[in-house]
Amino acid sequence: MKQLLILFLAIMMAASVCAQATKERIIHNDPAKYKELSAVHDGAGKMGFTQLIGRSELSTNFLYLHSGSIDPKSGIGHHFHHSIEEMYVILNGEAEFTVNGRTSKIKAPAIVPCKMGDAHGVFNPTGESLRWLNFAVSLDKGRSDAFDLGDTREGAELDPVPVFVSGQLTKDMAKPNERLYSGEGVLSRRVLGSEVFSTSWDHVDHLIIPAGSSTKEKQLLGYEEVYYVINGAGSVSIDNDRANFVSDDAFYAKLGETTTISNNGNEDLEILVIGIAVSKEKMLSIAKPLVEPKAMVLQMDFVVPEENAEAFEKMYYAIYVPAMTVQQGYVDSKLLRLYPDDLSKEIEGEPTQFNYQIEISFVTEADRRKWVASEQHKIAWPAATSLSTEYKWRGYDVMGDDRK
Repeated sequence: MKQLLILFLAIMMAASVCAQATKERIIHNDPAKYKELSAVHDGAGKMGFTQLIGRSELSTNFLYLHSGSIDPKSGIGHHFHHSIEEMYVILNGEAEFTVNGRTSKIKAPAIVPCKMGDAHGVFNPTGESLRWLNFAVSLDKGRSDAFDLGDTREGAELDPVPVFVSGQLTKDMAKPNERLYSGEGVLSRRVLGSEVFSTSWDHVDHLIIPAGSSTKEKQLLGYEEVYYVINGAGSVSIDNDRANFVSDDAFYAKLGETTTISNNGNEDLEILVIGIAVSKEKMLSIAKPLVEPKAMVLQMDFVVPEENAEAFEKMYYAIYVPAMTVQQGYVDSKLLRLYPDDLSKEIEGEPTQFNYQIEISFVTEADRRKWVASEQHKIAWPAATSLSTEYKWRGYDVMGDDRK
């Protein structure tokens, strides 16, 4: 026991040594470091470009945060992606955005999501340089693609009202919202939710913190976040490690970490917050520990002779599952077959004579008891026990899962 404790402490100490300091996560958007690019996605003119955060910094499918400037009469050509979704942001001026061949003029500060499979582009028709950001999330981690359409969209016919999704980052639309961000005087707005996207984008929030105030500590459960400081200066504490930032800085927080953001300046601190879910399909359905159980699970262990194994597995699909699915409160079930002896020994599995397990879940124990008293159970249970030589069971309360 003492050796296990020493090992655990050593692992924890190593983890703390290897943990990335918060100040190392803060990246300044410096125009002096921009690369000059031309004909981006067959677009017109030139633009400045840099990557602030890449695919390896987070554990989710966040792909990149790009930033830069678009020269006058320049832009990003009409193109689309099969495996990523982007969101363009303009921080000043106005730009002509195109989605699926329809173009409208959008005034900054604004965001335009580019959904997977939708052709998109942006053109700066003005005589001033345009500051832009581009966030991307991939369908599969690290994977990206692009298909250019050879269209600059220069001189495109404009729709007076956009026929695609967009959002304005205006302060007067932000309101107190304890569900999103709590803190004295803190304002926020969920500009876009997960329903807008096909990939694991979870949210796009506009956060405003008045001078001298802070958000209350928040833990990232089921998602990670990327932040861009639109205006103001402050500090961020990630797992109690604090670092300062200024306008045009970007930073990020990872799954399970706790964050607090403070305004250390004399004006409003304005931040764009991008949330990326661990998995859109299996987002955590329980955001915090439960007081009452979500459901119950009964685990039934069986000793099934080798000659009955095939019949036992067929019985589960042909009899047991159909009998349970019609019951009130039924959630789901699993049939588990024990590893072969050699593999069990290889992984140092606990020895047991039970070689099959059926797990069944109902919303409540009362629902399970109704199932036990049903006519269907009088058929299913004997079908299982007649093929086994021994059996036992245990009941559990479900206090957490990753089911959507």
